[in-house]
Amino acid sequence: MDITTIAIVIVGVAVLIFLAGWIWFVKRSKNDDDQIFDDMEGVEFENYCAELLDAAGYENVEITPQSHDYGIDILADRDGISYAIQCKCYSDTLGIRAIQEAYAGRDYYGSMVGAVMTNQYFTKSAVEFAGKLNILLWDGDHVMKLIHEVAIPEKRSMMNLFGKMMKKDHVPKEEDYAQEDTASYKYMGK
Repeated sequence: MDITTIAIVIVGVAVLIFLAGWIWFVKRSKNDDDQIFDDMEGVEFENYCAELLDAAGYENVEITPQSHDYGIDILADRDGISYAIQCKCYSDTLGIRAIQEAYAGRDYYGSMVGAVMTNQYFTKSAVEFAGKLNILLWDGDHVMKLIHEVAIPEKRSMMNLFGKMMKKDHVPKEEDYAQEDTASYKYMGK
């Protein structure tokens, strides 16, 4: 082999190594985004969603009590519209039950809009049912888009955006909430 052939082989191998490294980095970055919800319990996801909505400009963001919440986990306002939101952190698609809960809870709390917020997606029947009941569906893509909208303008890492919620040792305690009345608690973000 002459020197030109050896140089071409070396450059080719270097390009392949670079491309393999780039592909690994892109996949790893995407997986980090997708995995932020993997270890979350329901209450952690509700707290995460409340902080995300607050960071995205929703006002009066309140987490409802864990028991007797009438199917609603978060109450919030935006642009004069009141929202009643059911949060679901699942490993599979959501069916119509979450839509039923959001519909009932929206009316119970007297909110203008009912929504289901999840890290996953919805079944076809759930999408059709939500359309008939006028329930917004915020799937995993919508949640990730919201995270990007909040994180990127602030030049923050998505993993660090709500770091305190991601810490394994942080479990919200009663003192993390300011009791405004017996029906709801506002997360204080401690």
